[in-house]
Amino acid sequence: MQIHSQAQFESIQNQHQHQQHIEKGLQTLLDRLIKKINRDNLIRKTIHQIREALQVDRVVIYYFYEQWHGQVTFESLISKKLSILGSKGADNCFNNEYATLYLNGRIRAIADIQLEPIHPCHQDFLRSIQVRANLVVPIVIPRGLWGLLVAHQCHNSRLWSKADIEIMQKGAQTLATNSKILES
Repeated sequence: MQIHSQAQFESIQNQHQHQQHIEKGLQTLLDRLIKKINRDNLIRKTIHQIREALQVDRVVIYYFYEQWHGQVTFESLISKKLSILGSKGADNCFNNEYATLYLNGRIRAIADIQLEPIHPCHQDFLRSIQVRANLVVPIVIPRGLWGLLVAHQCHNSRLWSKADIEIMQKGAQTLATNSKILES
């Protein structure tokens, strides 16, 4: 009888340990989801504020999910017709040369893609997503180039002012130094 009791006790103990393991896993998952939601809310709020401050058609985050390959993961739009969410861009145009420039803090302001001497591959890509003028600022975190903060003027050219560039730099800095981004 005592052996049976010992077996029952061990079975109950194993079930209890299994339940604790499941609960710990669920709590870890919940914690990760909360961090992701908080990060996503920070990004959405930041790019929306930038779009409103600059009065542009679109502001996006181009996130690098692996070395020099990425996609648009967030956008703030003046019209849903301008959505490019999920766009992977012209990866064959973005290479180590451009990556190095952005890692070193390059800011690229193009007033009119039709007049700017840019690589045809890049120009074709920008046309395909309805860009007429754009402003690109890198988001650099300690481990490297996390992404690009990009403002698009779609319907007309635009001379980017020093104030426009400063707004974008401040937004990129806000994202690059936030713990929610650094942990992602």
